[in-house]
Amino acid sequence: MKLVLENNNRNIIGPRLRTARLKNNLTQQQLSAKLETLAVYVDRASISKIEQQKRIVTDYELLALCQILKVSPNWLLGLEE
Repeated sequence: MKLVLENNNRNIIGPRLRTARLKNNLTQQQLSAKLETLAVYVDRASISKIEQQKRIVTDYELLALCQILKVSPNWLLGLEE
C-alpha cells in the first residue's frame, strides 16, 4: 500500500529530533550507536533522513529516541512545549 501524504514530509518529529540530539551533544553516529544498545537499528543516514522528514519513524524508534534523548513522546511529536 502506498502512503499518500499532502506534502513531502514523512514524519513530524524531524526538527525536534535534531534539536534534542544537539542539546544532548550527540552526533548522528553517536545517536545511532545508542539506539543499537536498545536493539533499535537505525543507521546514521537514516537519522539524517528522519531529521529532514524524509523517512517514516516507527513507534519502537520513537520510544527509543525519547528514552535516549530524555524527552517525552508528546514533546517530540510537537504536542507540548
